[in-house]
Amino acid sequence: MSVRLLLVDDQELIRVGFRLVLEAEDDLEVVGEASDGLQAVEQARRHRPDVVLMDVRMPRSDGIRATAEILAEVPQTRVLILTTFDLDEYAFAALEAGASGFLLKDAQRSELVGAVRAIARGDAALAPRVTKQLIARMSPVIPSDENDRAETLTDRERDVFLAMGRGLTNAEIAAALFLGESTVKTHVGRVLSKLGARDRVHAVILAHRYGHVSVADGPEDATPPA
Repeated sequence: MSVRLLLVDDQELIRVGFRLVLEAEDDLEVVGEASDGLQAVEQARRHRPDVVLMDVRMPRSDGIRATAEILAEVPQTRVLILTTFDLDEYAFAALEAGASGFLLKDAQRSELVGAVRAIARGDAALAPRVTKQLIARMSPVIPSDENDRAETLTDRERDVFLAMGRGLTNAEIAAALFLGESTVKTHVGRVLSKLGARDRVHAVILAHRYGHVSVADGPEDATPPA
């Protein structure tokens, strides 16, 4: 089954370029395009895409508002933020609004395709340096009325949670824990539910916020104990 995509960018040439790259893949299909946030919401409502590739700086309505509105109306859709600079304040705000990933517009073809596929299957797409910046920005202080729900996790769910916090994909978690990917996907769903996490990005933030994972940790350090 193809991953259905919506391309949102105010520059037509960028949309054309992304379409050419993405539709060259057998499992990716562009079902719509939009040049601003208002059109993006309309197109998402109409086509109900699996993934939206979202620019952030656009006329009429920007990608931040569009991301929030799309996820409110079509919650099964995932949003991949596209930006020119990795320190873009708009991009961070879009992640706060619920986007599942962050990609620079000058990313290599393999990075773009990989990020789209990762988000479509429920993973997050965040470069390590972006993750560290995101954690620093979004979780400097634990709210006094917010409890750490990680204690409700089973031992295996906790292993999966820690691996998620270190940035591993489902496939990498499966390899590290000697589990099938379908089993990992089930555990991820339970982790998100028990933590009250909106999505995988939110779970990563919680893992760092409560000190379960250090910002110095990365995929190379991510194999949890057996």
